[in-house]
Amino acid sequence: MAETTETTIAVTTLLAVRPQPLGAFPLPAGYLLVPAGEDTEDARLALLAGRVPDVWPARCRAHELAMAGDRDGALAALDGSDPVTRYNRFVLDPDGTGPPGAELGEFAPLVDLVSFVLGRSDAPPERGAADGELAAVILAAQAAAVLAERDRAVALLDEAAAHAGDSPLGGLLLGASAQLEPPDAVARLERALRLLAGAEDLRTGRAELHLALAGALHDPAHPQFLVRAIPHYHSALQLVLSSEAPELWASAHADLAAAYLTMPMTEASDQLRLGVAVQSLRNALKVFTREDHPERWASTQLNLANSLVYTPSTHQADNLVEAVELYEAVLEVRDRTTDPLGRARVLANQGNALAHLGMFDPAKAKLYEARFLFEEFGDHDSMRAVRGVLDEVARSRTLAKEEPA
Repeated sequence: MAETTETTIAVTTLLAVRPQPLGAFPLPAGYLLVPAGEDTEDARLALLAGRVPDVWPARCRAHELAMAGDRDGALAALDGSDPVTRYNRFVLDPDGTGPPGAELGEFAPLVDLVSFVLGRSDAPPERGAADGELAAVILAAQAAAVLAERDRAVALLDEAAAHAGDSPLGGLLLGASAQLEPPDAVARLERALRLLAGAEDLRTGRAELHLALAGALHDPAHPQFLVRAIPHYHSALQLVLSSEAPELWASAHADLAAAYLTMPMTEASDQLRLGVAVQSLRNALKVFTREDHPERWASTQLNLANSLVYTPSTHQADNLVEAVELYEAVLEVRDRTTDPLGRARVLANQGNALAHLGMFDPAKAKLYEARFLFEEFGDHDSMRAVRGVLDEVARSRTLAKEEPA
């Protein structure tokens, strides 16, 4: 029995050296095994640290091409018949030649794991005797299968992170558990980012964690937290381009702007933030279109309109005109049936902008409709605010009539 165990370990070591860089990089590259050998060792260590090797060995040509998005080229480079090559072909082309089974030794559960991750199986594999990074990726898949049960998913991700240790994979798993909003989410995200500090080529994963941490700190009721959130929005934007992760990039811009708009203005220089917010919102709207992201488009469009109204500018009249148009576009998707109070708030803001432009009759029409909706749905504070704007409009009209021609 002892002799059999030693043989199994020898074969496994020959196949691939542990730990393997699994789960940190996106599919398919993130689930490819690095074959054992002195020629591949530097590449394995670089990938484990979250970095793309400076020089790829010939036997990792498939990894290099897969990382670059060339799946067909990667498949062509995998021309061997050994278990690791056959497994890697399965990761890239699960409908091709069947994967190896028991020949993979301790790596065999990865076949079922990849099947689950690719949606070919409804159930993740059992952990069994797997440890280290193998246990980590299996437990992470089990957590993905039970996301609706938040506490259970958090526990599985925590266990996965413990198996991954102080590695970039451990950081990503800890960040994933934090995004399920346990009580200590901020502390988890901060530790996750520390673990990923040297993972230069896991930029998207790091950006996602910076954005998640900024969101966890983004509490308008506590301005001191907002101040801590701002640098993380900027860090996310420094890590990714719009072409690489468009929705993440746009979310960082939109949320950064929202943070700037809700921070209290205590000094004249603080108004510069409004200008930054306007530009960030314009950037976000390049991705959040009405057709593809209707909800994010509407909220971003509304924030842009609001910021244009209150941002000091030598072109204030032009800004107000643009704001009125932006409000009108939002009104097209916020009707009285589905979102009456949301519609009322847009009408109130639009009426205020029209009043500032001296367009008193259109302003009154918008404000009257807003006041009616607030009254109908019992928002008395907003109703009184609109009534105050209507009083200002009445006074402004009276003054305009009294001015000599």
